[in-house]
Amino acid sequence: MAQQKKKSTNTVIDASGVVASLTDRAYAVIEEMIVTLQFKPGSVLSETALSERLDIGRTPIREALQRLAREGLVVILPRKGILVSEINPRSQLLLLEVRRELERLLARTGAIRCTEDERRQFFEIADGMEQAARDNDDINFMRLDDAFNQLIAEAAHNDYTARAIGLMNGLSRRFWYMHYKETADLPLAARLHAELARRIAESDPDGAAAAADKLVDYVEVFTRGTVIMGFSS
Repeated sequence: MAQQKKKSTNTVIDASGVVASLTDRAYAVIEEMIVTLQFKPGSVLSETALSERLDIGRTPIREALQRLAREGLVVILPRKGILVSEINPRSQLLLLEVRRELERLLARTGAIRCTEDERRQFFEIADGMEQAARDNDDINFMRLDDAFNQLIAEAAHNDYTARAIGLMNGLSRRFWYMHYKETADLPLAARLHAELARRIAESDPDGAAAAADKLVDYVEVFTRGTVIMGFSS
């Protein structure tokens, strides 16, 4: 009887692990499609259609959408569907006020606490971003930016800052992707990201914090440029 009970417990753990893995997969795919505007702001999604499109059950799809709702990328409307949130430059500027402080903290603590494997990954991402810019490959750049955001959150080894910055990453990446061809400079964006990644990898907390400020300065100028363009259009 005791052996049978143990087997049942393992089955539950395995099943929940599968659901979690499918949820992560669903989240990654849907998040990228929203960020890269394959699902445009204001469009309506459905669990059923997403389940069929991704060949993933509705439970992982629902959990992924709930996570995206917490991050502000979708709005769940009961009995109506899931609305992809609109993009608001003024809200983005408010977000940057918070992001600046978090980025500086993550950069400094990451430079102090990151592991050897994380250092290696920072160097690889820096090289990859610069190569993506040379290739003018915005999709690969966005994927590397996502990997960079996850890595800088992990390298600080602080769950609280990781959760806080995680709520902003998708909104920031989508805003940049929507407007970068109008006012941004992909090679410059790549260089600034790469500089920050390398300062962290080199265990230079002051240099990393300064590089984080330079990156957010660039993003703020870019964001304000889109606001000005909005008034003039």
